[in-house]
Amino acid sequence: MEPMTGLRELQRRRVHEAISAAAIALFLERGFDEVPVTEIAAAAGVSKPTLFKYFPAKEDLVLHRIADHRGEAARVVRERVAGERPLEALRRHFLDGLARRDPVTGLNDDPEVLAFHRMVFTTPGLQARLFQHISQDEQALAEALTGALADALTETPDEAGDELAAGLLAAQVLAAQRVLARRNWRMLAQGRPMAEVEPEAVRAAERAFSMLETSF
Repeated sequence: MEPMTGLRELQRRRVHEAISAAAIALFLERGFDEVPVTEIAAAAGVSKPTLFKYFPAKEDLVLHRIADHRGEAARVVRERVAGERPLEALRRHFLDGLARRDPVTGLNDDPEVLAFHRMVFTTPGLQARLFQHISQDEQALAEALTGALADALTETPDEAGDELAAGLLAAQVLAAQRVLARRNWRMLAQGRPMAEVEPEAVRAAERAFSMLETSF
């Protein structure tokens, strides 16, 4: 990368983070719907057109915090080790996330993370935007599963690559992960200690994926 190109990219990231940090701070203080975009731009020291250049929609100011997880389930399936079944890879990945207390699993008791999840789970506009992302993730996972299911279901080759089977499994996996994450967040938000919630979260995840296993 050329020096000037590197400097421009660094500056772009700084502006991106400054806008996001200003937005999240204001949202957590007063609520997502109570903060106008013009106030966020002013707090970040940028113009409104510049803000929308970095974040096409107001909701993206929040949801970009989990953008690195977009397409993650599909990547897990595609990059699984040889011989590992897709559902087992997805189970392992979610359990690993619980172990490292990845906020996306809901198992994180940092006050700001709890407040962030509360905002996402209780704001209709954010939920609607989140489901757009989830739909894209679901399609990507279904595509990744199509080939994997074809390899696994060798006894019924005509149905092995069935888009219906892959689509159903993708939808159920992502729905299970959402239910588990919300359940974990709710228990922590109610004030239950992490030492009590964590083993329960692991048991629930194991049960959820076992239920999916019996369906496919």
